[in-house]
Amino acid sequence: MAQVEKDALTGTDTTGHEWDGIKELNTPLPKWWIYTFYACILWAVGYWIAYPAWPTLSGYTKGVLGYSSRGDLDNQMKMVAESRSGWMGKFEAASVEDIAKDKELLTYAMAGGKFIFNENCAPCHGSGGQGAKGYPVLADDDWIWGGKLADIEQTVRLGARGIHEDTRISDMPKYGKDELLETAEIKAVADYVMSLSGQGQASDDGKVIFEENCAACHGEDGKGLQEVGGPNLTDGIWLYDGSAEGVLAQINNPKHGVMPSWEGRLDNASIKQVTVYVHSLGGGM
Repeated sequence: MAQVEKDALTGTDTTGHEWDGIKELNTPLPKWWIYTFYACILWAVGYWIAYPAWPTLSGYTKGVLGYSSRGDLDNQMKMVAESRSGWMGKFEAASVEDIAKDKELLTYAMAGGKFIFNENCAPCHGSGGQGAKGYPVLADDDWIWGGKLADIEQTVRLGARGIHEDTRISDMPKYGKDELLETAEIKAVADYVMSLSGQGQASDDGKVIFEENCAACHGEDGKGLQEVGGPNLTDGIWLYDGSAEGVLAQINNPKHGVMPSWEGRLDNASIKQVTVYVHSLGGGM
């Protein structure tokens, strides 16, 4: 049987429990703490009765007050939508060119477009449109599909190499993998491509091969054809690897990025706002 005794050091009674020579003092919780604990229990019971709390097989207990956080959120979102309806109507009716010319709409579009961009586009293109390897920079004036407002809007809506039936497509042939060109021909045209941006030495053979196979998309001068999504090869801006080895690899078995179509994911007004914002990053054309 546990023996209760008084602790010699503190003068407090023990509980009679002892472990390895360590005796437990009988120091119960303060009364205020006990009362607070009981009050919390009563509060919890009252909360269970008043508010939604317990899951059931078919749903959850609704509570006598009938409160719903989801319903509250729905009402708030409806209020926000109503407050924005006037602006959204203006965006629906206006073209991106009209928005850019209207000072009031432009201010609204820049604020909304920045938020939409950061939520949806920044993971690939960077928060300031600085891009990354394999993801185009939007903060310069180099636009594969054109940098006019209408061009950017179409790219945002339809995407590139996506699932939309009208998506932009500009696939480069696999000249090496599909044996469209010989190894020596690929080396010659790669040297010519590098020379267009001031790197390496071009050969007459490389120029001929380029004119016969590449000029249809990149132009005879290599400055690109935006109507078919042919990149400019003369400016030293490369989506992937601009080294001699990288250019060779791209000609042999090219990489192709995919941009999703935002039509259906974003509403019409949001697409116009983010178009105006993206246009502002690189100045457009």
